[in-house]
Amino acid sequence: MNFTKKLERAVESSESLLCVGLDPDPSMIPAPLKGEISDDSKLITEFCLRIIEATKTSVCAYKPNMAFFEALGSKGWEALEQIVDAIPSGKVIIADAKRGDIGNTAARYSEALLNRLGADAVTLNPLMGLETLDPFLSSEEKAAFILVMTSNRGAADFLQRRFEGRMSLGEYIAEELSKKQGRSAAHIGMVVGATQAGWMEPVLKAHPEAHLLIPGVGKQGGSVDEMDDVLRNHKGLPIFNSSRSVIYAGGDNDEWEMKVGEAATVLKQSLEPITRRYVSK
Repeated sequence: MNFTKKLERAVESSESLLCVGLDPDPSMIPAPLKGEISDDSKLITEFCLRIIEATKTSVCAYKPNMAFFEALGSKGWEALEQIVDAIPSGKVIIADAKRGDIGNTAARYSEALLNRLGADAVTLNPLMGLETLDPFLSSEEKAAFILVMTSNRGAADFLQRRFEGRMSLGEYIAEELSKKQGRSAAHIGMVVGATQAGWMEPVLKAHPEAHLLIPGVGKQGGSVDEMDDVLRNHKGLPIFNSSRSVIYAGGDNDEWEMKVGEAATVLKQSLEPITRRYVSK
């Protein structure tokens, strides 16, 4: 099954465009769970397993953030493998790695994340050149989400600068990705931040078929209403990622898992004006 078909089925079956980011910071994990488990690798594993169980009816995808697992060394990778194995088979798995390197190095990253780990997609940084994307683009079952107009303030440093007659470097990257899609088996999507609505229209026009990974709704302040307007004519599927707003919604409450589930449900419902354009009734 190619990536687009899997994503379409995941959205249809869950009636959701929500992706939950798995960013397990041991210092932020609810106190009741920390009281049960002292080993950090076991703690983040159990935490993520419970997050998945609490949110699986509300999401189309999960996005494990590699940094939180790599910080624990080999035990962190073992934890990541257990967590990925526990994600229901119909959900899309996006390895949030933001890799960007050349030649054999990029090929090894691709082997690790898409083949060995088994992720459906990976996030990539294109600023060392578009050739760095090539090792990730050989299989129609996979996708790469390229950083094009990110949600952080630092997007102004490079991605929002005018470039080659375009409104921004992000627009130029999107245009080049659209060209590259025609030569690539894998789907080439884009990461565009919900906090950058004013910059998104030319980016989306430059690569209109791209599926989108959209962070920034939630604690970062992105507006669902603005996204509804910006995305109205875009042909690719948008996936809205939320990490902290969902996974830490329970604080240190004894019923933190229930509150996590409720937070995912509320966010899924808030996206309904956009979701109904992609889900058959």
